[in-house]
Amino acid sequence: MSGRPQIDLQRLAAARFWAATRFPYLASAVFATRLLPIDRRGVVAVDEAWRVFIDPELVREWRADQLGSVLVHHVGHLLRDHAGRARSLGLRNEDANRWTMAADAEINDDLTAAELSFPAPPVLPSTIGCEAGRFAEEYFRSIETARSECDCGSGCDGTPKPWDRPPDRGTVRPEAANLLRCQVAAEVLKCCRGLMPGTVPAGLRRWAEELLGARVDWRRVLAAEIRRGVAAVAGAVDYSYRRPSRRASAVPDVVMPTMQRPVPEVAVVVDTSGSMNETLLGRALSEIDGLMRSLGLAQRRLPVLPCDAAVHAVQKVTSARQVELLGGGGTNMGEGIEAARRLRPAPSVVVVLTDGLTPWPPEPPSRVQVIVGLLRERSMPTPGWARVVQIEAV
Repeated sequence: MSGRPQIDLQRLAAARFWAATRFPYLASAVFATRLLPIDRRGVVAVDEAWRVFIDPELVREWRADQLGSVLVHHVGHLLRDHAGRARSLGLRNEDANRWTMAADAEINDDLTAAELSFPAPPVLPSTIGCEAGRFAEEYFRSIETARSECDCGSGCDGTPKPWDRPPDRGTVRPEAANLLRCQVAAEVLKCCRGLMPGTVPAGLRRWAEELLGARVDWRRVLAAEIRRGVAAVAGAVDYSYRRPSRRASAVPDVVMPTMQRPVPEVAVVVDTSGSMNETLLGRALSEIDGLMRSLGLAQRRLPVLPCDAAVHAVQKVTSARQVELLGGGGTNMGEGIEAARRLRPAPSVVVVLTDGLTPWPPEPPSRVQVIVGLLRERSMPTPGWARVVQIEAV
């Protein structure tokens, strides 16, 4: 054997096991990477052939969770094809560090929420003075100058590195890389729908849906999500003295309560901002009628809140024809959600019908399930705490 430094395989196996256990939907990608030692102090980088070049000293110094976190991070560059996206931007060599910071922020925005253990403080959107939930391209345009000499390799910025090597037998070819991405995306969506709902970061779910071109029957999804929120309330029972108990005759001297099942409440917030044209507003009204039919609410008065930058009225309707679409100014659906949450009786589910061109509250509202019905393709990030359903034009 040559004098080339070697990687501690036992520590590498422990790191991979940690990553695959913590993120089972990324396991196939984590195990597809090859770790190769390089004699460059402090370097850990990835190329487009799914090879991770790393200083063996780092493998010996870092704990399994730290090395596993770094592997998951670099796999994120490969899954999101940051190198290809950098080339699409016409990235110059002098822009590589800016792009790396932007790409790191896109990945870490999701992964730090999953409590990863990075050896050093990660680059976050707040680090570069940006809002969370954006894409790397948006972060890149916001960064005026690179604030660190970070280098995640040619697999991140698409520019050749001194340690890059020619393809070999173990190289992941471009066509195989695309299949790996699709496989991981399928695993991500499977976890979203199956045994592990809510454990997948919202950004990864969005990436998987966009990669696979996921299309669902939005009417079924919307109805199912509303019923899920409704069932949480409808299944609850409580005592009430409004009606005598059927067992009262057994104990004539005691006033016994009866059991009641609360009727769940649903409220609808309709985006009436200036970006909602007549076609989108018409579709929103159509969805209100469809919602009332699918949930059997036609005999009740459904609260509808037209909202642009503020809520203009609370209209209780039995048909979408009764809704007055007041507004036409700016937009803030957070105002509509908060107003709906304060209704009495309080809703268990709030449906927001919007084109998505709105800011969202950073935290989920308390004691209410929010379902966002998007009336056009997403052009802005949607909240990770809400269930988002793409409503397609008929």
